Amino acid sequence: MALLTSENILLVGSLIIMAGIMLGKSAYRSGLPLLLIFLLVGMAFGTDGVGVQFSDMHSAQFVGMIALCVILFSGGMGTKLSAIRPVIVPGLLLSTVGVLLTALLTGGFIWWLSGMSWTNIHFAFIPSLLLAATMSSTDSASVFGILGSQKIGLKHNLRPMLELESGSNDPMAYMLTILLIEALQTDRSLSAGTVALQLLLQFGIGGAAGLIMGKVTSSLAKAYMRIGGTGQQTEDSGQATAMISILITASVFFTFSLATTLNGNGYLAVYLCGIMLGNAAVPCRRGISKFMDGLTWLAQIVVFLMLGLLVNPHEMVSVAAVSLLIGVFMILVGRPLSVFLSLLPLPRIPFKAKMFVSWVGLRGAVPIIFATYPVVAHIEGASQIFNIVFFVTLLSLLVQGTTVVAAARRLKLTSDLPVDSDDFGVELDENLPTTMHTLTLTSHHLESGNTLRQMQLPAGSLVMMIKRGERYIVPNGTRKLHPGDTLLIIQENDGDNIPAKS
Repeated sequence: MALLTSENILLVGSLIIMAGIMLGKSAYRSGLPLLLIFLLVGMAFGTDGVGVQFSDMHSAQFVGMIALCVILFSGGMGTKLSAIRPVIVPGLLLSTVGVLLTALLTGGFIWWLSGMSWTNIHFAFIPSLLLAATMSSTDSASVFGILGSQKIGLKHNLRPMLELESGSNDPMAYMLTILLIEALQTDRSLSAGTVALQLLLQFGIGGAAGLIMGKVTSSLAKAYMRIGGTGQQTEDSGQATAMISILITASVFFTFSLATTLNGNGYLAVYLCGIMLGNAAVPCRRGISKFMDGLTWLAQIVVFLMLGLLVNPHEMVSVAAVSLLIGVFMILVGRPLSVFLSLLPLPRIPFKAKMFVSWVGLRGAVPIIFATYPVVAHIEGASQIFNIVFFVTLLSLLVQGTTVVAAARRLKLTSDLPVDSDDFGVELDENLPTTMHTLTLTSHHLESGNTLRQMQLPAGSLVMMIKRGERYIVPNGTRKLHPGDTLLIIQENDGDNIPAKS
């Protein structure tokens, strides 16, 4: 009787996912990053655990590529230009110069370790840089999963800065990884000019492809809504949302393939495509966002479970000591130095903010995915590279991932997270000449009276709902209001501005 059947694959796969989701619920109480739970569940079901055999690096790389496209696109779609505009310079410095410095500093340390007689790794300089390059990008999903679950806001625009850095530093790490693999395969030296030219082409072509496809995808979504719009029978809104969501998903993979075919960076392309689409007037936005959120979580869960199955924990034992040294160096030296040096031209950023950015350098699925590339390319020592990257990722998630909130509070960088209008579950047609705002009341807002009738709201404004703690209240003119209540307000676009958020 064959064990490897379609039914058995579905059986085991579904069991692993369900186990991960149920165990992941404990992450909110334990403080562990949710995705770390899935990684550990995958390891528990793997070769050294339950005994599920999975060692296909090619398949892992392909699944990782698909997942990373979805994750980066979704991250771009959730990035508002108005939020990242004030931090675009530090964010891009961290995602480019910061990644390069992290790779150089950590690569130099690995090369130095390799020269020590007491270590069991013996990498030349380029392989040392390759190992460091695979680990040079950060993981946004874990950071914002922790901050979001505990409703933690950050001062000094740190949240959009970290969002921009983590969304845009994966392409840089990918380019460095590919360049170093090519250098090892062809036995040619890397000159600064060659590297600069390759990076320029990758960024230029990938960036252009992403911007163009963002506009094309937005136009396709609008065109879909216009097709058959004048007939007597109109499409169900739920079906329209589903079809446009699928159309956008197809466009994500087309964007990646197009940029890669043109020798550009596909990951940068899908991220920029997401930003363009997220800041454009797209029909059925709320439904599309919910679809992409679910798809992104599925991609993250699948890739973490798969990577957990892929590793053999007993193989990490032989590199545990040296991996621990590398991980400690990255956390305490490599990441902080790269952050402070990258942000040196920006003295206005407070020292405590730089300290926090230095600490929030979580490694996640992306370094492990990138670590499969040397294995697939048959680079000498690739298996050691993969095991070291996996160990360092676990260390980062355990040490940094469990202390993100504590670090923010210790440095006094936390603030109340403002309530988003999406928290009310309300969406307006983007063609309507109206906007939605939220307003958290203070005693100052209630000086003229504690009811909606007595509040001086601008003309053309209407309070749709009140949020008090975890309760949602339907408003009326006599409803008594309290400081801390959050109002969901709809306003005509040509009306006066509502009172500023407290």
